[in-house]
Amino acid sequence: MDTRERMLHAAADMLARGGRDAVSTRAVSAAAGVTAPTLYRLFGDKEGLLHALANYGFQQYLAEKQTAMTDDPVADLRSTWHVHVNFGLSHPAIYALMFGGTPSREGNRAGREALAMLRDIISRIAAHGRLRVSVDEATQLFYATGVGVTLMLIATPSADRDLNLATTALDHLLRATTTDAEPAARVPGVALRAVALREALRHDDQNGHTLTSNEQALLADWLDRLAAGNPTPSE
Repeated sequence: MDTRERMLHAAADMLARGGRDAVSTRAVSAAAGVTAPTLYRLFGDKEGLLHALANYGFQQYLAEKQTAMTDDPVADLRSTWHVHVNFGLSHPAIYALMFGGTPSREGNRAGREALAMLRDIISRIAAHGRLRVSVDEATQLFYATGVGVTLMLIATPSADRDLNLATTALDHLLRATTTDAEPAARVPGVALRAVALREALRHDDQNGHTLTSNEQALLADWLDRLAAGNPTPSE
């Protein structure tokens, strides 16, 4: 373990035991067996240390979230949701720093990676013709709800904590955004196919530039309208 990692380990331990205020440059330096100038050289100041600690937590989070994918993207979404919530409850202080604190460059970069993982799973749901809304809308809904539910559970005393809340929230989201809970026959086929085609074309254009930018914009507008079930505006 190098000096930087020793200091992050020490800071993470202090954060877990006493919260953000317990993390001081002097205490972290002493616990890691280094001088204060070493901390300032590596992290700049306390805020720089906390930013690096948020990124350190994200790396742990992403490592836990790298679960094996299956042929059922909805099942994969369920499993990664529970990985997310369980990480927050197992590491409440670092989770609050990662998702509830002031955004930092390091945290934002790692957060974008976590968001990209979620979007990839939802893209697979769309490609299977099982997504009712756009990929972007579903990604934002699941990300915001997952973070909100986890932070609320962390803030609730363990004796009063209802762990079923996370599953209930997930079930509601799945009913609203996918065909997981209801037969696909109950959902208009055109809307499902429009969402799937929208996502397939997005990947195709990224790889081969099949359409011009104007053609992409026009087709995207049509597909978004079909997916939402909105009629064409009158001239």
